Amino acid sequence: MSTTYLKSLSDEQIREFLDSFDTILTDCDGVLWLNVQKLFKTSDVLNTFRSLGKKIFFVTNNSLQTTKQFVEKCKNMGFIAEEEDMLCTSLLVATYLKELNFKKKVYIVGSEGIAKELAAVGIESFGWGPDVLNDISEVPKIKRDPEVGAVIIAFDEHLSYLKMVKAATYLRDENCLFIATNMDENFPGEVFMYPGTGAFVRFVETCVDRKPIILGKPEPYMSSIIKKTYNVDPKRTLMIGDRANTDILLGTRCGFKTLLVLSGVTSLKDLETWKNSDVPEEKEWLPDFYTDQLGDLLPFLEKYKAEKST
Repeated sequence: MSTTYLKSLSDEQIREFLDSFDTILTDCDGVLWLNVQKLFKTSDVLNTFRSLGKKIFFVTNNSLQTTKQFVEKCKNMGFIAEEEDMLCTSLLVATYLKELNFKKKVYIVGSEGIAKELAAVGIESFGWGPDVLNDISEVPKIKRDPEVGAVIIAFDEHLSYLKMVKAATYLRDENCLFIATNMDENFPGEVFMYPGTGAFVRFVETCVDRKPIILGKPEPYMSSIIKKTYNVDPKRTLMIGDRANTDILLGTRCGFKTLLVLSGVTSLKDLETWKNSDVPEEKEWLPDFYTDQLGDLLPFLEKYKAEKST
């Protein structure tokens, strides 16, 4: 599989690349921003794409906020965005359970964002927020809610042993749904390594000897919602991401063109390793194109737009 550095392309090849798609699906964390810091010229790039008639959709495995909150964050950073443009895993959870006509309660190892999206579709939930154990002898005193019919594992900055106990206990009932928003392993920082949702899920998997239904990238449910909601033409769609085994793999599986930015999780060293790998799955992580950061596209876009206007 060919993986091309965008800056190595000729002007004609850049025009061909920009002409090859009408729809853009972009990840957020590591592509557009890092936490609350917008990355270089990212809003300028996406807004210029919009001015050229490209459709833009934000597709993230982040479940910390609701769709409305993500859109507000986008707008505060200068991105043009509306709720119908945003697909986050907090919304996916609510959509999935609504499709099942789910009527029970949900225990959340995750954020208030999931709870709010569930409440919006009439599903009661609890569990988010701090919940700690002072002594393991207190465990037998825990009151279990017999109405719980699903456990959601997502990113939870308040993860605790007590939450894991409760999640595993509810999941002893085989009729209780085991759902994970995503399997992102970690979020590397300059100094610290931050465990991601995938690490939390593995804890529970090991304990209960069950596999979850995974909703986010690169799994089939996310793919099906994208195709159904956005009615995209795979051959005319570009997927932009910073994590190869979620963003790029989703694009590969869906038949989209793929662009990896090196401003987040995946590194150039990773790409070189996978190019020389004999593992078939790792070949699927290789993007069609890569660049250092999304802002690299701005000069190409400005030139392309000027040519279109003449």
